[in-house]
Amino acid sequence: MVLTYQELFPHQDFSHLDSTVQQYLSSDTPLWWVKEEGENNKGGENAPPIACLWAGNAIDQISGNRHAHIFLLYVVPEHRRWGIGKALMHHLENWAGQRGDRQIGLQVFASNAPALNLYQQLGYQTQSLWMVKPLS
Repeated sequence: MVLTYQELFPHQDFSHLDSTVQQYLSSDTPLWWVKEEGENNKGGENAPPIACLWAGNAIDQISGNRHAHIFLLYVVPEHRRWGIGKALMHHLENWAGQRGDRQIGLQVFASNAPALNLYQQLGYQTQSLWMVKPLS
């Protein structure tokens, strides 16, 4: 999680994200990891992950229905544009469909053009805007 935020905001301290993970990670919030296989993978089972997808639950504020919510999708930069993120998203769609969810929600930074592009290619549409006002 820290890697994805550091990429977008390189001068920020994200140590507070540990408490977010502690609060939300549970058996109800699956976390899928992708590790590289093949000749180039010298670490075997101990190889570091190259991608992950962390999902959870949310409640649609209009209908009141529970639905899947993406907490994090991350692919390390040197493995991007290989279809890994798209494959993880399809895996999530299957998981959510099997649970009976009727939609998947996520939050994405407006400045994260690659993520916005991926989500739009997959059929995601803007439903609302999260607005903030800094206080001095």
